[in-house]
Formats: sequence, C-alpha cells, structure tokens
Amino acid sequence: MFREMRRKRQALSTEEISSVLNRGTSGVLALSGDDNYPYAVPISYVYDGEKIFFHCAKSGHKLDAIQQNEKVSFCVIDQDKIVPDEYTSYFRSVIAFGRVEVIKDEEEKLKAIEKLAIKYAPKDTAIGRKHAIDREWTSLCMLKMGIDHITGKEAIELIKEKK
Repeated sequence: MFREMRRKRQALSTEEISSVLNRGTSGVLALSGDDNYPYAVPISYVYDGEKIFFHCAKSGHKLDAIQQNEKVSFCVIDQDKIVPDEYTSYFRSVIAFGRVEVIKDEEEKLKAIEKLAIKYAPKDTAIGRKHAIDREWTSLCMLKMGIDHITGKEAIELIKEKK
C-alpha cells in the first residue's frame, strides 16, 4: 500500500525517527483540501511515541478537509543544511501517513493539550499550564493522528559522518 523507500540505506531507524519527532517544533500537515487541491499547513504538534497531536480552532479549512477525508500526511524537517559547493543539502526528515480525527472525549482532549503545553512551555508550572488551557478551552479543538506508515531519511553524507 505504501511505497518502499528507494534509497534504503538512507532510512532512519525507529529510534532516530522518534528523536526527530520529539526534537521538532513544527511540521507540515497535508490534507485533501477544497476541490481536491492539496492543502498543506505548517502546524505545531506533539508526538507521544504512538500518535501525533495537534490543536486548532473549532472551525476552518483544516477541519473541513478532515471531515471530507481523514487521510493525511505529516512531515517534519529536522535538518536542511545547504552545501553550495556540492549543489546539495544535508537533510534529515520524517514523514508519517495516517488518519486524523477530532478528539471528542473531554478527558482525552485535556491529556492531549497538556502534552502539547508541556512540550512548548516546559518550564511553566502545572498551575500556569492549567490557567492557559482554561483560558482557551471553549475555542480549542484537539486532533489526534494515528500513524499507518512512517519513514525517515537523511542525506548519505550524514550517514557517512556517523561511521
């Protein structure tokens, strides 16, 4: 169903994929948008080792697209160092394919937004996070992406540096 990576020796391990997703602060969520045009949107996220969570408003292009087609892809670029002398870049990235859904259960929604809050404001207190979450709660929508397939890839030059 999903294509095999052509340059398999450039594939990241499961551990490296997790590291990229945990290190990253934003990615691009790609959906099937209006009139079947692709809709790719930069977005903050948190990865919990199994699923990827996003937050958004309770209405808009993202939610409209998800209602039409729950299948998405999500890409995180960990490194993209341009090397002009070699006409290339030393890159490392991850792409996940899966299905996204709106979290309806209030308890699950709270756990998801807390994970996001801890990632982006790690030095805040539990009380500070609660105030921030409470302030936005009524307008907050949380999305959960189940991962059907995930790959990571890096430039061959980065692989050679590891040896």
